[in-house]
Amino acid sequence: MRIMRFLIILLLVSLPSTGIAAISNGDLPVARWYCHVDLVEMRSAEGGKHLYAWLEKEVFDELSEEFGVDAGKEVSVVTALATPEGGIMVVVEGKFSQETKDKILAIGAAGSDFNSQKFDGKTYFFVGDEGTLDDNHPDAFDDGAYISIALEDKLVVTSTEEQMHQLLKSNGKIPGDYGHDGALIVLSAEQSLVQAGMNADSIADDLGWDSNMLRNTKQLAVLIADKAGQLSIEAQLITAEAELANSLASIVRGLISLQVFNEDIDSELSDFLQNTTVEVDGATLTVKVVMDPEVLVDAID
Repeated sequence: MRIMRFLIILLLVSLPSTGIAAISNGDLPVARWYCHVDLVEMRSAEGGKHLYAWLEKEVFDELSEEFGVDAGKEVSVVTALATPEGGIMVVVEGKFSQETKDKILAIGAAGSDFNSQKFDGKTYFFVGDEGTLDDNHPDAFDDGAYISIALEDKLVVTSTEEQMHQLLKSNGKIPGDYGHDGALIVLSAEQSLVQAGMNADSIADDLGWDSNMLRNTKQLAVLIADKAGQLSIEAQLITAEAELANSLASIVRGLISLQVFNEDIDSELSDFLQNTTVEVDGATLTVKVVMDPEVLVDAID
């Protein structure tokens, strides 16, 4: 369905309030994965502009052409996460025109199953082909989704009705669970552009990845931030034990050394590798690099 493609594309750019703030550990419930993208910061930060231009070319233009929705201008922040029980919660924030809201509902109404309901005085819609979600993929939008545009400056999308009720009741605020066990780590910086994290075990099971590294990894977190016009990228891996973290660090350092002395390697990539730092603290492995945003965009392409 076209509405499902629309939602999937929104998740790809995400992959809280329009007051804009990076998320912290206490801002999220227990989750299997999360992604938070601050497009306002990305548009304004010197280093983020290049990344935003790539999103505009590769993602927003397709949204505009396919659905007539100018997500690049109207979307401010995207927050998405998957809960352990199954189900996805997405909050897209921005100043949505009435025309955009009408188009979203029109796309949903084109499906074979489209009905409206109310909770806490707010209207929401079920959009789907079957009317029930696939039990084998509870956190996918393959068979339908619950959508609401009833909240001011927010588009709320969930894969379960219970989650929709929860977000409507909280005015679109994803409930945080301060001090809980099993929380995913959240990396943050003064000018965070993208924050993401995942429970490696559940992701490996879902995707069928037979990776020894993933089997020995508990969590993974990634941060992209603007730093004086450059892009600061940080990845943090929490492993099952300290010995494994040290082993992975040695592997990463070895790969970097091999490539740095490769005469055929691109000079910009060589500089990138030389500026990469690898640190170990107990069972936590952290890899950091600050790079030219144009180099990152070229690498993505």
